[in-house]
Amino acid sequence: MGNKREFEIAFVGLKPGVHVYQYTILDSFFEKYGAQDFNDCNAEIKLSLEKHNGFMQLHFDISGSVNVDCDRCGNTLTKELWDEFDIIVKLVEEPEVMNEQEEDPDVYYISRGESYLHVSDWIYEFVCLSVPLQRSCEVNKEGKSNCNPDVIAKLKQMETDVQKAANPLWSGLEKFKDLEN
Repeated sequence: MGNKREFEIAFVGLKPGVHVYQYTILDSFFEKYGAQDFNDCNAEIKLSLEKHNGFMQLHFDISGSVNVDCDRCGNTLTKELWDEFDIIVKLVEEPEVMNEQEEDPDVYYISRGESYLHVSDWIYEFVCLSVPLQRSCEVNKEGKSNCNPDVIAKLKQMETDVQKAANPLWSGLEKFKDLEN
């Protein structure tokens, strides 16, 4: 996945219409972007590029899986990726100015003189956006969490210890807690 040209689409020679590209994204793809909060990525990207005169519509379908850590206990979880994103790329004379002025994040401008479309940064962004933000162990049939019981017990113990060791600086403020304005 380190081949930069793999993520360049030479759109100048393409006929108007839909063109489909497939990419397999593994952990090695993310090396140039730095550390991620997931690993063991196995994502499939289906990019449909619809070329028109003066603009292109890109539709990214993301699927696959990544490993993340549970927010509560740290267990390794495999989460499915499933999302889709659209971008419109317009060919203009002054793309830098247009990109600065554009408020819609789904519209991007490139120079009329460009002949390649670089999609690796978009793929990176869309895979990262597809990773679930809330990461917790599933609940079993009995309605109990599959979180590591040793870690959960330690967290409960730490919570109890913190409550017992309340800071004496705040103890005098307790009397103001129930006063009405």
